[in-house]
Amino acid sequence: MRIALSTGGGDAPGLNAVIRAAVLSARTRGWDVLGIKRGYAGLLGEDEVVPLTAESVRGIAGTGGTILRTTNRGSPFAYPMQQPDGTWIEVDRSDELVENARNLGIEAIISIGGDGSLKIASQLAAKGMRIVSVPKTIDNDVPGTVTTFGFDTAVNTALEAIDKLHTTAESHDRVMVLEVMGRDAGFIALHAGVAGTADVILIPEIAWEIEKVCEKIMARDAAGHRFSIVVVAEGSKPRGGHESIIGASLPGQDRRLGGIADRLGYDIQQRTGKETRSMVLGHLQRGGPPTGYDRLLATRFGAAAVQAIADKRWGHMVALQSPHLVCIPIEEVLRETKQVDPEHDVVQAARMIGISFGD
Repeated sequence: MRIALSTGGGDAPGLNAVIRAAVLSARTRGWDVLGIKRGYAGLLGEDEVVPLTAESVRGIAGTGGTILRTTNRGSPFAYPMQQPDGTWIEVDRSDELVENARNLGIEAIISIGGDGSLKIASQLAAKGMRIVSVPKTIDNDVPGTVTTFGFDTAVNTALEAIDKLHTTAESHDRVMVLEVMGRDAGFIALHAGVAGTADVILIPEIAWEIEKVCEKIMARDAAGHRFSIVVVAEGSKPRGGHESIIGASLPGQDRRLGGIADRLGYDIQQRTGKETRSMVLGHLQRGGPPTGYDRLLATRFGAAAVQAIADKRWGHMVALQSPHLVCIPIEEVLRETKQVDPEHDVVQAARMIGISFGD
């Protein structure tokens, strides 16, 4: 058996641990393993396809990023190509990819990625490619799995920032607004905000009003607590408002969200008169070594993906459904969405201890 690994979409702490586990599990079975560089670019002649051995994955489980590199603009079904006049078009190169994989003797692919990679995997499976997926996203928004690797690390990075903002906020009687990642799902903001004892948490799933946010801040001020911590997901938006979009996306990329912290901080200061500072945590949440939990989960996922190939579970995704790992059809995953349930006990616990969601 010769298999190949691909990492696509945004990077997440734990990717290398998945790669290591999959390579070692496959090599134990006597299989050959190849690594496709930069998503599927290596199979399209835009990058390399390299052999992966026990030696090449030695010591990588605790490192961030991905040794295969990644991209969020390389779908073989809509591959960005620049024309001689400088304009960009999207070309379907999926047949070329399948043919190149066949020529290399690749019998199965493990695709490690989020919703975009899952969609590509489903489309490739429909073309007859033997493919198994491993869910990856720091946002924890992949349906069918309790959690994804990288999420715990991202939460802990945000939590460390909140802990440090507390001391400077209290020293200056300031309001601190921290923007964390979370395009359509507020799991990072919710978990880090509750763990970090934030005063206000704003997430995409709960429409908020600036008046309610300011009421909470002024109520704390009246009670003698002169500072406040506000955690906001990048995709959060006020009731009747819209998301903050910054910059221009490159061809093949989704819209870029950001700037909600600055906008929110300005509005808070204007309405309350309290000195307010904002901070965007940004890609720090994607970087650095994975936590122990993420290393363990990623290792379990990598080994499970190899087992899924051995079991011929084509077109399936490995998932954590505590306490066990299972395989579920990718099509089933794509039919659902995963967001924070406003009635979830974490949200209810936050409300009971006095955290405001601005609603």
